[in-house]
Amino acid sequence: MNQTLSDLDPDHYDNLPQTVVAMSRNYARGHDSGVHQHRRAQLVYACSGVMRVETAEGNWVLPPQRALWVPPQTPHRVMIASDAEMRTIYVEPAATPGLPVCCTVLEVSPLLRELILALTALPVRQNEGSRASLISILVIAELRELPTAPLHLPMPRDARLMRLCNYVLARLDGEETLEQLADLAGASSRTLARRFRSETGLSFREWRQQARLIRALEILAQGEPLKKVAERLGYASQSAFSAMFHRALGIEPSRYFAALPVHSPGEAERHAGLQREP
Repeated sequence: MNQTLSDLDPDHYDNLPQTVVAMSRNYARGHDSGVHQHRRAQLVYACSGVMRVETAEGNWVLPPQRALWVPPQTPHRVMIASDAEMRTIYVEPAATPGLPVCCTVLEVSPLLRELILALTALPVRQNEGSRASLISILVIAELRELPTAPLHLPMPRDARLMRLCNYVLARLDGEETLEQLADLAGASSRTLARRFRSETGLSFREWRQQARLIRALEILAQGEPLKKVAERLGYASQSAFSAMFHRALGIEPSRYFAALPVHSPGEAERHAGLQREP
């Protein structure tokens, strides 16, 4: 049997001659990649399950059919929020003009999903004009057309703001105002508000709501009832939480995952002719 790209250790990907390579891996909830980086750009994608990615720019949550574009040489850390079937691609830097220059969440089209699945099943050795090289051309073209998704939590660089943000992230059910948290940060609320907007593009209130939205997606992916999710995130009622979710993503939380055309467990492997890893 020909060796496929998905049989390789990820460390070998950077030295392959082809422009685009694809990896297929399955991870259990709780897996943590640790901080690392690649010479190539990477599209971090899972056809089932939910992942969270952290970089110096911020945090991203990736439910099914959402992927994070990570530019070359960007330190990042991938954490698995629920069992995930990860299908990721690596792209030569020379092929990335026209693609985002910073980390960006993309909405994965059905076409791109099928191209990625097909690429993971092809032999490592590729010739010019081969099926794999033609698929790679389509992958790059499709990446340039994908819409973005609002699943990013920008993080500040100011040490005072980072201290405040870490406090809030550990207590997302809290309702403290910026004025009440000023002493914790060691600056006036006016200074904090100005720096918050400058470094994240959001007000403190908007940032906390985005943090709650991202955390909600992780919890919902684990099967938590809506009422419990609302309580854990500090909402007075399930309806108040649902209203926030709908405003942000245009769909009710009860329908969000059901509306995504995800693969059933193991379907990706059957499609690509792979065996599920233990």
